[in-house]
Amino acid sequence: MRAVGHPEQPIEVDADHVVVRLATTPVALPSGLLERLRSVCAVVDDLETRVASSRDWWFLGMTWAVEGKVAQITSAVAWPKDATEVAAILRLCNDAGVPVTPASGRSGGEGGLVPVFGGVTLDMTGIAGIVDLDGESLTVEVLPGTFGLDFEHELRSRGYTLGHWPQSIEMSTVGGWLSCRGAGQYAAKYGKIEDMVIGLSVVLADGTSIRTGGGPRASAGPDLNQLFVGAEGTLGVITSARLRLHPAPAHQRAAAFGVPDFVDAIDICRGILRTGARPAVLRCHEPSEAQRLFGHEGDTSLLIALDEGDQRLVDVTMDIVEAECAGRAEPLGEGPATNWLEQRNDVSWVGPFLSKGFVMDTVEMAGPWSVLPAMYRDVIVALHQVPHMRAASCRISHAYLDGACLYFSFTTRPPEDEREATFIAAWDAATRAGLAAGGNLAHHHGVGINRSRYMREALGPAHGVLQKIKDALDPKDVCNPGKLGFAAPYGTTGWP
Repeated sequence: MRAVGHPEQPIEVDADHVVVRLATTPVALPSGLLERLRSVCAVVDDLETRVASSRDWWFLGMTWAVEGKVAQITSAVAWPKDATEVAAILRLCNDAGVPVTPASGRSGGEGGLVPVFGGVTLDMTGIAGIVDLDGESLTVEVLPGTFGLDFEHELRSRGYTLGHWPQSIEMSTVGGWLSCRGAGQYAAKYGKIEDMVIGLSVVLADGTSIRTGGGPRASAGPDLNQLFVGAEGTLGVITSARLRLHPAPAHQRAAAFGVPDFVDAIDICRGILRTGARPAVLRCHEPSEAQRLFGHEGDTSLLIALDEGDQRLVDVTMDIVEAECAGRAEPLGEGPATNWLEQRNDVSWVGPFLSKGFVMDTVEMAGPWSVLPAMYRDVIVALHQVPHMRAASCRISHAYLDGACLYFSFTTRPPEDEREATFIAAWDAATRAGLAAGGNLAHHHGVGINRSRYMREALGPAHGVLQKIKDALDPKDVCNPGKLGFAAPYGTTGWP
């Protein structure tokens, strides 16, 4: 397995001429702290490493990179090798009042690992590998820095699968999936990452180590697993996870259909799931998106269904899919589904587009079936009202019994001095339209810095409860400050 590594970023920043974008003042490292950290694990503080470790795949961050900017720069990067070293680093930083920003694959798209107030970046990629696999119980304990594709390949070699296939699987890690409540492309069958968690090991801000969960089900108070899943490192650092497995699938079957109207596709997906069928993949792309991404011809939306597992169950599931589509959608065979499988993770076009001055992003929001048609229309209308908008499209990316995720994409090409303002306007338009229609704030990309400003609006008084939990577990706000809409003693984020 890969022990340490970073994905290649599509846009590089010249560390010698970098400009810091955020108007925040990094917390200075007290005298002697760097040496104490180096007594625990490898620590690097050269400018090039610090700049590279202060970015992820946040589209605005990459747009800034085109302009030679970075949001903020960490003061040092630490590479722990185990949970004991993580605890020691957090204890030292907590005592000194220095922020710690956990990071691993750096594939997040919301600026979650931007060190808003400087401090120490905790690179978790050195803590990787499978600790234990219980094939009889179908469980595995895995370390957070394990890259997704390495993890899945190792599981398959032993006859198992996690069933978690995010688009970022090659450069994302288990810790990142858990921190952002990630979803794989097969979530309709296997669930999101929070559905796969049995237990966690977590180091709190003061260096205290705890274990949560442990059994297939429990009735011993609230589920503390779910307190840390999705917390994006703001409540502590996950140092291992115990997850549910499945036998590696022996059979796969796929089909694609052309649907005349996207709203009809929403209803077809709903009907399929109401029967009790759970195809691993059930997604639909608007015509313009299907043409651009997969070469789909015609003016119909492209609905893709795929299932895997025991052949008897797969055949029943796919027969139901075909029956629900009969008379409402044109059968297109397996070809488009195979094409999607081959191209689904290709993001090689991102760098060239950004270099040409395009400003773009994706906004994923989930909602119940009853609101999805209005949510789809309202968000698309809102995006098209943003100045310089070139294109806005939608897909059903993940579907469940009670609702689905609508995954919106927008592309603009504003004047150079309006790039950031256009990005902010597009996000405000899509988010507020989606929330007003009854959608939630995010489905699987998380919050980071990008969505922090919406958290109080989206959660209402519940955000105050979340803030109290943060204050209790991390009173000095050491763990990834400036995220999830939390108040920070160091000041405001200075953005937007």
